[in-house]
Amino acid sequence: MGNFEKVGEFELKIEEIVKPMTRWTIILTLFVLVLQFVIHQNFTFTIINFLIGTLIVILLYILFMFLHEICHLIGFVLFGHAPLKSLKMGVNLQMGVAYATTTKLMPNKAMRKALLLPFWVTGVVPTICGIYFDYTPLTLVGAWLMVGAIGDFYMYKQLKRIDDAYYIQDDTEHPKLHFYTKKLETD
Repeated sequence: MGNFEKVGEFELKIEEIVKPMTRWTIILTLFVLVLQFVIHQNFTFTIINFLIGTLIVILLYILFMFLHEICHLIGFVLFGHAPLKSLKMGVNLQMGVAYATTTKLMPNKAMRKALLLPFWVTGVVPTICGIYFDYTPLTLVGAWLMVGAIGDFYMYKQLKRIDDAYYIQDDTEHPKLHFYTKKLETD
């Protein structure tokens, strides 16, 4: 890596976040549904509305999953000044996850911002809009995308523990971050 020396790495263990994700999905789903009901006091149930709502939730969830990854790419460019040619996005069928990555080393602070951008854009904002407009499919998908960002929060937490002077390399194959420091120049 030229002027950089690797000093460590952190790999997200998917199996370690399954239980917290399940727990938070249930908690947040119940919370936003109750909140939406308390605000609007409007609840009607019909089979046709349930089926249409389910289809809309599935379509929105798929769309927002990809928007989540696009937000990471935007964060890499916006905060880390990554060139477009360094960006990559896809689906890892073996791991069952969509991913976005860059080959560019980024300052720690920039990587942290890029990690959390999707939480706000595809999670918090849609949930608030869904509750405000009393549109349950959007409320649910936003809440689930907030929970879906739990892996990003785990990585963010690791990056908060290391020096801001470090540079971060996103692994292009695994949910892993590599930490680098600039080499000291010697005469």
